[in-house]
Amino acid sequence: GCNPLAETGRSKLQNQRAVLNQQILRAVRMRAGAENLLRATTNNKVREQVLLELSFVNSDLQILKEELEGLNISVEVYQNAEETFSIPLVPLGLKETKDVDFTLPLKDFILEHYSQDSSEYEDEIADLMDLRQACRTPSRDEAGIEMLISYFLQLGYVENRFFSPTRHIGVLFTWYDSFTGVPVCQQNLLLEKASILFNIGALYTQIGTRCNRQTQAGLENAVDAFQKAAGVLSYLKETFTHTPSYDMSPAMLNVLVKMMLAQARECVFEQIGLSGIRNEFFTLVKMTQEVAKVGEVYMLVNTAMNQEPVKENIPYSWSKLAQIKSDHYKALAHYFIATILCDHELQPGDDEDQQEKALSQLYDYVPEGLMVLAVLKDKVQRKQLGKAHLRKAIVYHEEALRVCGLCKKLRNIEVLQEVLTAAHKRSLLKYAQQETEDDFLSLIQAPDILPKTEHKIEAIAPQFSKVKVKDFFHKLGPLTVFSAKQRWTAPRTICLHPEAGELGFSLKGGSPVQVYCLDPACSAASAGLKEGDYIVSVGGIDCKWLGVNEVLEKLKSVEKQPVELEVISCQDTAASLHSKSATYSMGMQKTYSLICLAMDEDKIDQTKKAPLKLPFLSWGAKNRQKAASTLCLPSAVAGSSQIKKKLSPFTLFNTESSLY
Repeated sequence: GCNPLAETGRSKLQNQRAVLNQQILRAVRMRAGAENLLRATTNNKVREQVLLELSFVNSDLQILKEELEGLNISVEVYQNAEETFSIPLVPLGLKETKDVDFTLPLKDFILEHYSQDSSEYEDEIADLMDLRQACRTPSRDEAGIEMLISYFLQLGYVENRFFSPTRHIGVLFTWYDSFTGVPVCQQNLLLEKASILFNIGALYTQIGTRCNRQTQAGLENAVDAFQKAAGVLSYLKETFTHTPSYDMSPAMLNVLVKMMLAQARECVFEQIGLSGIRNEFFTLVKMTQEVAKVGEVYMLVNTAMNQEPVKENIPYSWSKLAQIKSDHYKALAHYFIATILCDHELQPGDDEDQQEKALSQLYDYVPEGLMVLAVLKDKVQRKQLGKAHLRKAIVYHEEALRVCGLCKKLRNIEVLQEVLTAAHKRSLLKYAQQETEDDFLSLIQAPDILPKTEHKIEAIAPQFSKVKVKDFFHKLGPLTVFSAKQRWTAPRTICLHPEAGELGFSLKGGSPVQVYCLDPACSAASAGLKEGDYIVSVGGIDCKWLGVNEVLEKLKSVEKQPVELEVISCQDTAASLHSKSATYSMGMQKTYSLICLAMDEDKIDQTKKAPLKLPFLSWGAKNRQKAASTLCLPSAVAGSSQIKKKLSPFTLFNTESSLY
């Protein structure tokens, strides 16, 4: 599912993204240091030098941000290699991350928490790290999707095995914002899970743009891929509600979901017209409504992209491309209806009622003085209304070309210019073919067209259950018992001497089995066995995954010979969530944060509120007066109620996402 050595255009873009991320990180750190010095110094000369340095850093950050936007609009690299004459689709770039070394933290946790020899789990830890590394370069196909999903599911096991709600194990996850390159660092595994989900959605968009849009199967695959991308991003928005990165904020994800569904709608329209559009009355009516629907959804996407707080961070060229597509497809709708009116006169054998009904459905209102049936019967009125639609189509085409010419990034996409120019020339030619002597009477304004579709487009929820994964740390035992939430005593060895074939206790439960109905006078109780103990091994053979019958068989097989049992006792713990977390704060809509949390609960007086003095580097906005203070660290209030979300597919696992 991965190919780290592939020298493709996509991999080169991703490498450039990684380099830009590092440069942005360096500039953000310089800016934070300069701001701290500016606040600390009272020397006017030093302040002047710092202000000058800040102006250079801000300028550098703006340039880097524009370079990153250029990577996000490099759509040609992701399109199908076949010669196409279609407007390019927009994919999402994968989020970049830093290497993570799980070895020491997990080995320490296994030794301390599970009281097992951590050296026996080196291969499992290496497999986990290899899988994470592979997820940084997934292949652009179903195998890459399956690999990312398998790592996401594996994180569910890892979270419950090693990430206790009362402590941090010292693993720091760093992910870079897909749109700005600003890093977010956390010890919370939910950042890792959310970022992997984002990359699953991003990879689906790349698969969709790669599909061959000149074939029926290719368009079907593209529609499916964009619907699945929308489903994953929607799941991310609903599940991880307090993400610390703007590319995963609810407002941004909402826009991205709309954009993916709009691209799926565009592919559906292309699918309908792939075999050619017949110049027939009812066929053109259907195509008019379908293409008007595409124009409408792109208009809604453009509106959403220009709302706060998304407007500050969405690539400018994406917003303009959505506007161009909206104008282009609206122009096509007016061109189709003009063709209906100009080329199809009512013939004696035609069904007047059906044509009147079909044409009436295209309009919310009819221009004053006109009736639909009268327009169908009157040649002059048909031509006048048709020419009005052609004029409106030409206006939309010219607006699309104008906006495309104003955006430097879009101006360099040749196929986009070719498609827009060809559509514009076609409308001009159609208008020129109409008689011109009655132009002085052409005062009719073409009414707007009502969009309508027979094809339902909606997000497809991710089907994680279709990917089967095995817990790397299966040897630790059943997750319902052997998890980071549970605490036990160290394994105790009990030397069991069966008396007349009687054990002196009964067993219950699934895996592992539990001791109950213990006879206080039996030899096992004398040796230290307690009611409720879990049996983890019999005669040196691990039995954490064995049921009652299997354990009894092993005990009976030794007959009257002494046998050694290893047992553990569960300890009651009042698990309390950590009071500190880095979250996306709605009061900081213009600030990016690099948050490095260093937890040391032993040094914090629980009776007092801990001072918020952790390092905090911020990405400033244009209006610094409106930006939140870079010394403010958002945190969850200790003892506050925690919002619980269901994290499919792990219904028994830790479902508290409010830390994130």
